[in-house]
Amino acid sequence: MAKVGIFYGSTEGNTERVVGKIQNALGGEDVATLYNVDSASAEDLEDYDNIILACPTWEIGELQEDWDNFIDELDDVDFSGKKVTFVGVGDADGYPDTFVDAPGIIYDKIKDSGATFVGAWPTDGYDFEESKAVVNEGEFLGLVIDEDNQSDLTDSRVEKWSEQISKEFDLQAESV
Repeated sequence: MAKVGIFYGSTEGNTERVVGKIQNALGGEDVATLYNVDSASAEDLEDYDNIILACPTWEIGELQEDWDNFIDELDDVDFSGKKVTFVGVGDADGYPDTFVDAPGIIYDKIKDSGATFVGAWPTDGYDFEESKAVVNEGEFLGLVIDEDNQSDLTDSRVEKWSEQISKEFDLQAESV
């Protein structure tokens, strides 16, 4: 079984493309398995010690529809001993006051679940006013992608963050 479970929702395809790039950067299907939350279950999450939760922010600071339908499944997951991180996809120019709020909404749901949160990503280089995905000043909860305004930075951000998360998930140590 793969070492990382990537659980995502995607309406227009941006988040699906981003998590595909992350899967490849982590080492492909042997290392990371993709699950669209529209057909995933709490049991799928239980199978992994390393979890990436990826969600675009929809409308004005809302969860994407599939995530909105899935989020209560998280109540049935024992996150103790699991490392969890987030990927947020949003539009900073169009929604500067709710930029990538979705990961913050998911984090609020599981912050007291016993999970260890990894993968923080700097807010430098993004132009926004507010985000629920900023829990510690200067850091997003995980990787943030703005395909609408900064698509030219997506590949380099995915590559750099994937290297970071590989270390935080101890993936190199397991493959030696």
